[in-house]
Order: sequence, then C-alpha cells, then structure tokens
Amino acid sequence: MHVPDGFLNLPTSAATAVVAVSVVALSARRARAELDDRTAPLAGLVATFIFAAQMINFPVGAGTSGHLIGAALAAALVGPWAATLCLTVVLIVQALLFADGGVSALGTNVLLMGIVAVWTAWWVMQTVIRLTRGRPRGVLIAVALGSLISVPVAALAFSALFAVGGAAEVPVGLLMKTMAGWHVLIGAGEALATTAVVGAVLRTRPDLVRLARRPAEDVSAQESVVIA
Repeated sequence: MHVPDGFLNLPTSAATAVVAVSVVALSARRARAELDDRTAPLAGLVATFIFAAQMINFPVGAGTSGHLIGAALAAALVGPWAATLCLTVVLIVQALLFADGGVSALGTNVLLMGIVAVWTAWWVMQTVIRLTRGRPRGVLIAVALGSLISVPVAALAFSALFAVGGAAEVPVGLLMKTMAGWHVLIGAGEALATTAVVGAVLRTRPDLVRLARRPAEDVSAQESVVIA
C-alpha cells in the first residue's frame, strides 16, 4: 500500500503531511501513558516485526502494491498511540533507506497505515471487547476483526485521496475496485497472522497484550509512568 512519489498532487500530499505530523506529535505525548518497563521493549520488537513484514510486497494492479500492514497487531500489543509511533518509524526508515514509498508521500503513508489503519483496528477491537465483556476468546475475535477491517478501510481511504488529488493516469474506478478487492484478501491473511501472534503472547505473557488489560491495570501502568 506504499504510495510512491507523484501518485498524488502536491496540495493533497501536503495536507496529509500536516495531518500526519499533528497526530504523530500527539501520539508521542500520549504514548507515555501506554508504555512502561514491560511494554517499551515490546514496542521496539513490534516495529521490527512490522518492518520485516511490510518489506514483502506484491503487485495488485492499477500501479499499486499490497502487503501486510501490522496496524492491528501493534495496537493490540502496545496500544493505539504507541502503535502509530511504531508504524511511523517503520515508514520513515523504509522511505529514506529503502525507497519503499515516496519521500513526498511519507505523510500520506503515515496517515493511511499509521493512523487510519491503527485507529480503525483499535475502534473495532474495543467494540468487540465490550460486546464480549473482555473474555479471552473475545480478545482473539477482536484482533481478527480489527485486522480484517482495518486493511481494506485504509485501502479505501487511499482511493478517496486519489479521487480528490490523484496525479497519475489511473482510472479512479479501476483503482478503487482493485484496491478494495485485493486488500480484503490481504486483510484476511493479516487477520490469521495477527490472531496467531497475539494468541501466542496471550498464552505465555498475557500482561503484554494491551488490548487484554483491564481498566484498573491501565490506571496502574499510567501511575507508574508518572511516578517514574
């Protein structure tokens, strides 16, 4: 889903950059309440895993490519604010060192994968957690649905941006159809992979799964950060 240089016009790219910078700055402040001595190292591992997963790209037509995003995985393990930071770091390194995604489109890629995908996954997962009353099986269902839904939503968000400010000679209808169709399949694959990873962590270290924490545990973690 990495957007290359020149795919969107300059005003659209600039607007997405402003939104991305604003949200990332807010995330940097809010992530302090989500990370503690247990989860800070985990955030680094999550970013490394996502970096490796996203480097595997395959063409999906209409001048675009597809890959796993990892937004739901990051949000489930370290929370949405820290997840946004993890995805942002990954995308910056990919753009600057590996030419994966355009530098001028960095704000767009952060908006799509680090914000839209992360927060869509988080809202879906939180809704499922409330409906299942926090049962362990509910956590896995939440992760699966968060992954499945967040990927095509991010793809459709890109299609909407292209409809507003597309600069490449690609038919909007073809792009939307291609992106939506392929990313539903990618979302299904991501749901399987994310559920397997989160399930393994739940079995061994359930305290490391931010999504499975109870409100009292969140308050305790925030107090420990403030004291530190």
